[in-house]
Amino acid sequence: THRVMLAHISRAAACRVLGLDYRLAPENPFPAPIEDTVAAYRWLLSNGARPEDIVFGGDSAGGGLVVSALVALRYLGEPLPAAAVCISAWGDMEATGHSYTSNAEVDPSVSRDRILKIGKVYMADKDPRAPLASPIYADLHGLPPLLFQVGSIETLLDDTNTLAENAKEAGVKVDVEIWDDMPHVWHHYAPILPEARDAISSIGEFVRRHTG
Repeated sequence: THRVMLAHISRAAACRVLGLDYRLAPENPFPAPIEDTVAAYRWLLSNGARPEDIVFGGDSAGGGLVVSALVALRYLGEPLPAAAVCISAWGDMEATGHSYTSNAEVDPSVSRDRILKIGKVYMADKDPRAPLASPIYADLHGLPPLLFQVGSIETLLDDTNTLAENAKEAGVKVDVEIWDDMPHVWHHYAPILPEARDAISSIGEFVRRHTG
């Protein structure tokens, strides 16, 4: 599903990309994806990669997972990567943001009902407000610089806005890009959509700026 988009990001950022095939619910519910992300990061470090040369990135559920994994790594006392990119991030298992209502008629792919159903499967009766599940409730102090990209017509718009505002209040350096009229993870359409290529170019610049 992501090979083409990752290739475009790799080219724009002039870096290698490791695409993590983390375990999925319902067979492997929360917190399995966070455990897999932490394990993959530790594997990179054990094989000679330096934290200052690594940037986390994820889209949709993976966008929230990026923030949750960074918080988990901070709790574990691991050195954090140089920066992170969150595309159309899902950060609230309860879908409480106003944009779930205000953008319901214009978002072609993500509805509040869909989010709640997926969230219930992912949480498997655990607390949907657990900070590592819904990072809008997490302590974001000490995280590396974050880039958020989201489309203006997305129901997930307020997930991004809340995560970004919480990170800013925690003293994190944050860049937020709200792309007019773009749908959920429009980056997938890079082969045919100029706005997708432009967004990916911005990601590439962000990565290069924070890794040198």
